[in-house]
Amino acid sequence: MYLTQALHRAVQQHPDRPATVCGDRTRTFAELAERVSRLAGALRGLGVAEGDRVAYLGLSSDRFLEYYLATWWAGAVVNPVNVRWAAEEIGYSLEDSETGVLVVDDTFAPMVPALRTRWPGLHTVLHAGDGAAPEGLPSWDVLAGSGKPVPDTRRGGDELAGLWYTGGTTGFPKGVMLSHANLLVCAYGMGASGVFGSDAPLRYLHVAPMFHLADLAGSIGTMVLGGTHVMVPAFAPVPVMDALERHAVTHTVLIPIMIQALADHPELSGRDLTALRQVVYGGSPIAQAVLDRARKALPSAEFLQAYGQTELSAVATVLGAAEHEDAGRPHLLRTGGRAAPHAEVRIVGTDGNEVPRGRSGEIAVRGGHVMLGYWRRPEETAAVLREGWMHTGDVGRMDDEGYVEILDRLKDMIITGGENVYSTEVENAVAGHPAVANCAVVGLPDEVWGERVHAVVVLRDGADATVEEIREHAKATIAGYKAPRTVEFVDALPATSTGKVLKRELRARAAGTG
Repeated sequence: MYLTQALHRAVQQHPDRPATVCGDRTRTFAELAERVSRLAGALRGLGVAEGDRVAYLGLSSDRFLEYYLATWWAGAVVNPVNVRWAAEEIGYSLEDSETGVLVVDDTFAPMVPALRTRWPGLHTVLHAGDGAAPEGLPSWDVLAGSGKPVPDTRRGGDELAGLWYTGGTTGFPKGVMLSHANLLVCAYGMGASGVFGSDAPLRYLHVAPMFHLADLAGSIGTMVLGGTHVMVPAFAPVPVMDALERHAVTHTVLIPIMIQALADHPELSGRDLTALRQVVYGGSPIAQAVLDRARKALPSAEFLQAYGQTELSAVATVLGAAEHEDAGRPHLLRTGGRAAPHAEVRIVGTDGNEVPRGRSGEIAVRGGHVMLGYWRRPEETAAVLREGWMHTGDVGRMDDEGYVEILDRLKDMIITGGENVYSTEVENAVAGHPAVANCAVVGLPDEVWGERVHAVVVLRDGADATVEEIREHAKATIAGYKAPRTVEFVDALPATSTGKVLKRELRARAAGTG
């Protein structure tokens, strides 16, 4: 079980099928495999040995996919870099992982001197861009044409495939170690859940950033099914609509903030997007009102939700298309679905034991997709991996049919007047107001209640609302003590590259420290 296996199969069965489409550039599977073998040879020629880490810092492109495949072909370990990070954060991740080889594109090439200052162990930087390679940086495309082809190492199974540095909403980044088997087990389980399906031709649009595991999960699924990869550099509504329409894209993975931007865009109704058959969403909670607008705006597409995290390669539960259409059970749309075929999920109390159905607790997951651990952090690994169960840090509850409702992060749960309030429940209530485009809810210190519920709201363009209107609207659907006591109106919410709102920044800002 190795991650380049699907490429060998595609070359054997349909070598002339388009493998990648990036701008006006299209390459077949035969061409992709040739470039990958030569790039792997070039990496070996640069001193990359099996198990060494190779990083990529760049926007989404066909070269990003080549990087993944060539690194694995050479027997090395991928280390995709978060493009939202500053040089100090990136340099930390490179040093922590002892990464000596970095691939950069045109956008991030200017950052190289600062990265080399931060991490002197960065001995080789390659340029993977459309422009001329900066002085001293070997060209990715030149290496793809001149590198000596090497046989695939076929390194796989429980061997380390990659490090995904994650910190985002929780603090300093730590490297999540995932094996070839972890990633493939998840891909096969998603396929068995109906994600992507098997009907050809599959054309997958990379919209989420390719450094993130949410996109890689879709990428691996596409590779397994021999589908075509279509890339846009980064999310923007009009270029995404252009790509969906021009290339007759059939499948994509989006995060809620992207779905909202597309559903509310005035150009969407004039586009022919009837080829789009499936949208998989996840990464952060989605407001019911946003999902309803998206389903109306994209009637040809079925919607599926996947819940998980990087440590789970990245999926634990799936809410299928049929459940999205089940008018008799609308409450299912408030859940993240049920355990995917490759996962075992339960809700546990502080003692680690499973709680009765309907009672809230921490979501714990077990299966072949659970990470190997955190890179060189045995104590932090032991804190979350206990008796084979990954303790996610997410609060949820499970009903009698196994559907899991994700309520909050443990650290984000609000306790007001002795009552637990889950921010996602309040966010859904506030988001239902017709003037609200987006919102986030946090707990703030309160002398009377311990914590008070505070809503941070982004209004739709041209819309208006008062604090009292927001409060009263929320109280129409949730208990009064859960409704926001205070409301703040802002132009945008601070978020990670995957759309997760940085609630620590909202709390700090409200407290006057951010």
